[in-house]
Amino acid sequence: MDPVAVDAVAQGGAQISLWHLVMQASWPVFLVMLGLALASVWCWAIIIEKFLAVRRMNAANDRFEQYFWSGQSLEDLYLSMGNRTNVGLAAIFMAAMREWKRSQEASLRAGFQGVQKRIEKVMDVQIQKEMHDLEARLLFLATTGSAAPFIGLFGTVWGIMVSFQAIANSQNTSLNVVAPGIAEALFATAIGLVAAIPATIFYNMYSADAGKIGARLENFADEFSAIISRQLDERV
Repeated sequence: MDPVAVDAVAQGGAQISLWHLVMQASWPVFLVMLGLALASVWCWAIIIEKFLAVRRMNAANDRFEQYFWSGQSLEDLYLSMGNRTNVGLAAIFMAAMREWKRSQEASLRAGFQGVQKRIEKVMDVQIQKEMHDLEARLLFLATTGSAAPFIGLFGTVWGIMVSFQAIANSQNTSLNVVAPGIAEALFATAIGLVAAIPATIFYNMYSADAGKIGARLENFADEFSAIISRQLDERV
């Protein structure tokens, strides 16, 4: 807090409000508060986006599994899903079927050696793409959750230093002089915690959700690989 502002508070008994703390803060503390506030807003945008993405992914996977295990042939399922925007299990299935289609003609001439390995590789690549999209921007939540308290603490330390300098300059240790500077300093830490706590909670939650979805995609890829293997064995 500026020494002039401290003198004004001491002389006029100005009331301490959140807006007053922000506007009267020294530039380093103000920049800390602004940066943490923007980080908090961006974190909440990511939290909402990931909530919708996880929900959409789980719903799409449930819907595809119903179609896949309904008893219809793989060819019919492939044709029916060809014009859709597929995610999750459906995207893995479509990638594997496209590779199966490309490999069929060549396999009839040269045998089926290597077809299953190519299909498994295609599914692995598609799983990585799906997980990359799902886990995108989670690192920002982790970084905010770990760094925001320390950034807020930096603002607090700086604010207290400025407050002590103002006290020394005014040679007045009354509560009217001390309270605004201390409140400003602590407010920086409060904003850091407001940004860090939701970021940490939702990062852990979405990381667990991503792990579950990743395991589900891997299990389906293994099951579909077994189905392809049986069909190849029947054709040999």
